[in-house]
Amino acid sequence: MLVRDCMTRHPILISPNRPAPEAERLLSENRIRHLPVVGDGKRLVGLITRQRLSMKPEMLGSLNVWEISRYLADLKVKQIMIKRKMIVTVDENRSVERAASLMSENKIGCLPIVDDDDVVVGVVTEVDISRVFQEMLGLPMDGLRVTVRMPNRPGEFAKLARVIADRGWDVIGIGTFPSRRNPGFYDAVLKIPNVTEEEVSAELGKIEEQAVVDVRFIV
Repeated sequence: MLVRDCMTRHPILISPNRPAPEAERLLSENRIRHLPVVGDGKRLVGLITRQRLSMKPEMLGSLNVWEISRYLADLKVKQIMIKRKMIVTVDENRSVERAASLMSENKIGCLPIVDDDDVVVGVVTEVDISRVFQEMLGLPMDGLRVTVRMPNRPGEFAKLARVIADRGWDVIGIGTFPSRRNPGFYDAVLKIPNVTEEEVSAELGKIEEQAVVDVRFIV
């Protein structure tokens, strides 16, 4: 799956010269946490987050309520936004896992999606990425979730796939990852509909050098 398959197209945007309270209103009304700031031609110049709209405690302590209101009313988006040079972006044709890696590496919750001219064409957030991985594991559908531990070597997954094919089972979600605390092994997580725990445990348990380590019904 690519970023373009899960990103929010035509996101809400704001100009750098708009009042900061307007940015706060857009975030609140649309229940979003990130607001791309764009200049001419919708080119990215900054990013507003909820944290950027928070006042520092020392400032709150030195101002009365009227001074705070006046300060916020006069504040412009360009004064509090994250500047373009500090923003991590991604192309819509990059893979979802690469986008997830960029967010994890930079400890951020959003990636503006820009084209070759730096025009904003979308936004992808950590919520979007989470939803994608849930869908890849078949979460929207009922089924039996089974985890099979296998040696990390060629041909092992083929053994598992052969048993599933021979039984005529369907697979609506799949993922693999290195088995923690078990060097040299991988865990394959599959979601199989219309089967029982007994069936799956019995049939997959016959595969040599592989082990069923978890079986549960997920709705």
